Amino acid sequence: MTRYVSSCFITLFVLFLWRVEDIADACKCSPPHPQKAFCDAEIVIRAKVVGKKAVSNAIKYDIQQIKMFKCPDQVIHAIFTAPSPAACGVTLDLNKEYLFTGKLETGRMYVTLCGYNPPWEDLSAAQKNSLTHRYQSGCDCKIIHCTSLPCPISTTDACLWMDWGTNNSQNLACIKSNGSCAWK
Repeated sequence: MTRYVSSCFITLFVLFLWRVEDIADACKCSPPHPQKAFCDAEIVIRAKVVGKKAVSNAIKYDIQQIKMFKCPDQVIHAIFTAPSPAACGVTLDLNKEYLFTGKLETGRMYVTLCGYNPPWEDLSAAQKNSLTHRYQSGCDCKIIHCTSLPCPISTTDACLWMDWGTNNSQNLACIKSNGSCAWK
């Protein structure tokens, strides 16, 4: 009988370790460059959060849309996100304005922790200006995030992003000019 109990205990322990690893890997991502987030998003808006409600497997934030930057002819009244940061859900403050970059699914806007959804007041003047004037024109360029040296770049349609602990390149846009992309 002890051999049976021991075998069951080992099996349960292995299953437990397997599940812990799944839970630990729940939401992993590095913050995107604002232009990359803009170009990858289906919809980009500035909005004020005015309400919050838990709805089947999601959090619904009621918003007042202030400005549409991408996805014309769409009025958004709510933003949906996963119920917790562990599931890549975004936590937002009521009565605060944000820039939201997200996806549309069945007429609903979804945002995640891996997207770019900063408070509006945290954006620099250059970033706010780029939302209407530069980011869209640079969507043909690739932004390659370099996390350690060396960072080789072998194409002319890309900009190397080496923003280690500073916000300097967050104020720049990768724009194509004369057949190649460069930070401007």
